[in-house]
Amino acid sequence: MADTLLKLEDVTVQFGGVLAVDNFSMEVNEGEIVALIGPNGAGKTTAFNCITGIYEPTNGQISFNGQVIASNYPQGKMKKMYASQNMGKYTKVVKHTPDIITRMGIARTFQNIRLWNSMTVFDNVLTAKHMRAKHNVFSATFRISHVEEKRMREETLNLLEEQNLVQYKDDLATSLPYGLQRRLEIARALATEPRLLLLDEPAAGMNPQETQELADFIVQIKEKYDLTVFLIEHHMDLVMKISERIYVLDFGRLIATGTPAEIQRNQRVIDAYLGVAEDA
Repeated sequence: MADTLLKLEDVTVQFGGVLAVDNFSMEVNEGEIVALIGPNGAGKTTAFNCITGIYEPTNGQISFNGQVIASNYPQGKMKKMYASQNMGKYTKVVKHTPDIITRMGIARTFQNIRLWNSMTVFDNVLTAKHMRAKHNVFSATFRISHVEEKRMREETLNLLEEQNLVQYKDDLATSLPYGLQRRLEIARALATEPRLLLLDEPAAGMNPQETQELADFIVQIKEKYDLTVFLIEHHMDLVMKISERIYVLDFGRLIATGTPAEIQRNQRVIDAYLGVAEDA
């Protein structure tokens, strides 16, 4: 059995009177490609935002590689706690910020591409590479910092070569075609040296040919970089082709989980999602 890398337990996210995610539990095992699907507004991106520290769960717990990264349980229901603070009715674990979670080994892309538009392709990736810098201007001598900077620039160039982006290294990120911007965003995520890569609708806006190429690309980087991949996607051809397991959300609640074949036969999923238009 593979080790569990990511675990969500009873995760609930509420914004005022809106219940975006409702008591959601799931696991992603080391080395898997797992998909999270469901209609627009089902709570998929909200779940991603909790995993990456953008949102704090109203209730529940999230663990990565055996360590709690976010938790909010009523007293008496606490699980593996660390760095906790008693706060009256609830005992809250101190929430990790997105930069700490990235250093722990979780990287992500976004539904809407979020590149640093005023930077070149090279600098977009190099800036992400600095997440793994061992020294900074306050803790290292100039010589050590210079050596490390040279190493990171070489690694950035190598990564761009591996992703077939090196010919664009001096171009502004915004000058790239849409599909290459998507690839650059993934390359920037890879620069942080993740163990878990979260992809939020990576095929959004792509034509069938580009979607097919993306499916092959995801499998290739998963194998090359020894990654675990967790993705949100509406293109069912891509999901069914590369996913080993699928979770389905509807109105914030988990309605099904299983292999692609099991999900395609699940009448509840068909009624809630697969039976409607793909862009609904």
